[in-house]
Amino acid sequence: MSSDPHISEQPAAAATAIACDIFCAVIDNFGDIGVCWRLARQLASEHGWQVRVFVDDLHAFQKLCPSLALDRARQTVGGIVVEHWHEPAHAGDTLEVADVVIEAFGCELPPTYVAAMAARARTPVWFNLEYLSAEDWVADFHLRPSPHPRYPLTKTFFFPGLGPGTGGVLKERHLDAARAAFEASPAAREAWWRQTTGHPPPPAEATVVSLFAYENPAVDSLLEQWRDSAGPVVLLVPEGRISGAVARFFGLPSGPPSFTAGTHATRGNLSAHALAFTAQAGYDALLWASAINFVRGEDSFVRAQWAAKPFVWHIYPQADDAHLPKLDAALAHYARTLPAAARDALARFWHAWNGAGRPDWAEFQRHYPALKQRAAEWAGELAQVGDLAGNLALFAKTQLK
Repeated sequence: MSSDPHISEQPAAAATAIACDIFCAVIDNFGDIGVCWRLARQLASEHGWQVRVFVDDLHAFQKLCPSLALDRARQTVGGIVVEHWHEPAHAGDTLEVADVVIEAFGCELPPTYVAAMAARARTPVWFNLEYLSAEDWVADFHLRPSPHPRYPLTKTFFFPGLGPGTGGVLKERHLDAARAAFEASPAAREAWWRQTTGHPPPPAEATVVSLFAYENPAVDSLLEQWRDSAGPVVLLVPEGRISGAVARFFGLPSGPPSFTAGTHATRGNLSAHALAFTAQAGYDALLWASAINFVRGEDSFVRAQWAAKPFVWHIYPQADDAHLPKLDAALAHYARTLPAAARDALARFWHAWNGAGRPDWAEFQRHYPALKQRAAEWAGELAQVGDLAGNLALFAKTQLK
């Protein structure tokens, strides 16, 4: 035990389970807390860990987890303790230091917590969980140790990735079976359409597209192409940063309220449904119900890969186009075995969606069969890397002495 009366280790009753603290600062949007919450739930449910999540923005978190209360400093959701993290001093009423500490995306732990880690009789395993990147250098830096400059502590860099030698990406054990069950059940799909859109499923000849993106100048051109397409296109749009542009296209007020949940609009061969922003558990079904998925950031990008459907990624934009090499690195993995024409078409479309050129929907559609086959193959390849939670848990156990 520490000599500090305000610092305690986990109670004896918890000794059999590995205790894990995850610290998350919400920088922008929902990606940071989305990844952390998914990781927390998986470590708890599949590995039996006792997990606490320290998060500084409960409003963003509540979008993904509607049962979360906004006015509570500490609460338990689904067996996971959630602490509202107040910088700089807050770390709970008494400072319990976990066996495994995950510092998500360089958020910097409270100094009081780091000092308590150093004072702990059993040194914790300390991870710096990085952002996902498909670049080749990731495998060289994954699991690299970083000694603390003042304390006898070592932080281990944990890099998610798409290739061998990386931490992989998050995937729950039940996910493939859940997707297969949904795809095999017309009744489940019909129930999903009626509950989510208020309408029955579209006819088989319609192309169903989910659209989840940041603000994007290319969306106007794409909406026009869908309107004028040869066959019907059904668009599913979760409420978010793209909603205003969709509202303008359909002649609806672009300011709030605009293309809000429950709105349905049609122009030409395009019909669109606005969906409520969904909790994490509901997002996978949206991907499974669609033929093509437009996704953004990190969490939905990963879920689209497990959905085994063709997808288009809107990568988080960075200054000086620093995000574009990351986009190309992901393409290099994902499109590696595609025929040259399909690979080039996919790259052109992804680049156009990320600011370089005009997206060509007809060209993308021509290569749909090859893209669909590759999407299924890629999900199998990615699974070979192992899932992030399992890889992290396995490494942590080797370090816990």
